[in-house]
Formats: sequence, C-alpha cells, structure tokens
Amino acid sequence: MTFSLVDPPVLSRNTVLRDEPLRLDTDRQKSGWSSAQVVVVDDKGGTPVSWEAAPAARFREGDAAGWDAAAGSGATLRTRPAVELAPAPPAEAVLLGEAEGVAYWAMRGRPDLVAGDDPSEWADLRAVGAELDALGAGLLTGAVAALNWHERAQFCARDGSPTRPHNAGWARLCEAAGHEEYPRTDPAVICLVHDGADRVLLARQPIWPPGRYSVLAGFVEAGESLEACVAREIHEEVGVDVSEVTYLGSQAWPFPRSLMLGFHALADPEQPLRPADGEIEEARWITRDELRAAMEGGDRAAAPEPGGRPVLLPGRVSIARSMLESWAVAG
Repeated sequence: MTFSLVDPPVLSRNTVLRDEPLRLDTDRQKSGWSSAQVVVVDDKGGTPVSWEAAPAARFREGDAAGWDAAAGSGATLRTRPAVELAPAPPAEAVLLGEAEGVAYWAMRGRPDLVAGDDPSEWADLRAVGAELDALGAGLLTGAVAALNWHERAQFCARDGSPTRPHNAGWARLCEAAGHEEYPRTDPAVICLVHDGADRVLLARQPIWPPGRYSVLAGFVEAGESLEACVAREIHEEVGVDVSEVTYLGSQAWPFPRSLMLGFHALADPEQPLRPADGEIEEARWITRDELRAAMEGGDRAAAPEPGGRPVLLPGRVSIARSMLESWAVAG
C-alpha cells in the first residue's frame, strides 16, 4: 500500500517570508523596527502564550519522552513590541521574517516579574507547538532553532576564534579571519514500518514513560543516503529488513538542531524482532484498529490479549504522530 501525510506536520507550518534579501537590508530592518514584534524565548525554550481554554494537561518539565503536548483547545503566541525591548535591532536579535508587513524577530529573555509577567504562562515548543496556529508555530520553531545555534556557535569551527552575529542573526562572523558560519541542521530519518496491509511496527526506548511507543528514527551518517540510513537504522534497532522506502515529508525538530525526514517502508511481520540492547526496550506490531483505538481513547488503549499492554502514542507536535494518523486513515 502507499499513503501520504493527511496534514502537514505541525512544526513544518511556516507562513513568514524568510528570504535572504531581508537579512541583508539593514535599512529595512531599522525602519521596520518600530512596528516589529519579538518572540522572546528563555534559556529553557519557554515563551509566553495565551490559552483559549485551560489545557487538560501541561507539559511536565523533565519528562524523558518530551512529548506530553498540552491538550487544550488552542494557544496564541504572545510577542512583544520590538521598541519595548530596544530602540533598534540589537546584534543578538534574529530576524525570523515578515508576515503581512510586520517583521518578526527572536531574542533571549525571561519573565519580568516587575512588569507583571507570569512564569506559569510560559511554555516550550514541545508543549505548545501543536496548539499554535501556523504563524505562531513557525515563528517559535524558527526562534528556538536559531537561538539554540547561536549559543553553540560562539567560536569559529576553523580556527577557534570568537564569532559574532551577522546577517540579522543568520550567520556568525569569525573575528580573526572573517570566516562565516551558518546555522547547522542535523538530518535524521524517521520511518513508519508497515506490512503493506493492516499492521504497523512500533517501538519504545527504555527512558520513555510506561506504554509510550513510536515509530523508529535515527541520525544520518556522513556519506550516507537517506534511504540507506532508513534501512540501516531499522535493522540496527529491531533487526528487521525493509524495502520500498518512500518519502513522506519533513519537520524541523530544534532540540537542538535536527531536521526529521519522514519515510514509510515495508517489512515482513514474520521476521523475528531483535530490539537493540540499551536503545530499544520493546518492539511490537499492532493492527490499524488498535492504533485507531489508541487515538480515540486519548492516545491510550489496551491491546486485545488478556492483560493487554497499553499504547501511548507520541504527541501531536511530533511528525511521528502525523505519520501514524495518516497511516491509520489510509486503510
């Protein structure tokens, strides 16, 4: 069988114009600062949001899975007028792009208790990404990715000398020799393995909460194609051979700087599963009906066998959830 993503992964939604000429036009940046808005992100990745309704579950800081997305009815990213933060674009600010004539920037910051900020209203991208509209999700994803990179690129990779922000935050300039450094992205594959009919392969890592399962993923190695990485990672993690590797879509995952490239592939469910020691605690095939039940039951459902094990799916902020939902309705 073949299928495609029903909806774009939530962190791939980006509606701002982010063309390079905007980053080079300092006059435009300065003249637009008076009407610009700033996405303020603290050092833990939190930013202020407004909830349309109280979420049923907030992200739990320190959750090993990192996928407990808030289940509210929607959230709005709260930006700050740029002129409240500085009279002109600071060197450390990152120009995220423009939307409807408004320039959006990103800066590090923290709740200002004196100004009346409520720290409990700050949420990170994992918690709130799926609840934001396309503009908010795109802005926060770009802000987190760019600011994370700046903190890890303080020194030139070629000669070790200090670097400084350049091109409205989309490059860093080596102070010794003028080398330019650009934001790094680490490609990772994520693959939904199915039998071509009614079963999908899920696995869980030892550090995840009980019952948490997802599809398989891994980083692309130097000199390796994406398709070869899919085949290698699936075989290394669960001992299964795959075929007909097919691209689905992609999503930024800036924790700190990954790009998730989604695929689906065929495998034989009769081939023995061999979970990799230390990496995969358990792997199992489930049916499409079991997957649908997990989604309908608030992401948790029991397998049909006596004493069945629960299935807790990845949150909506992950591309894994988009892939599973799309496969679930394809049959």
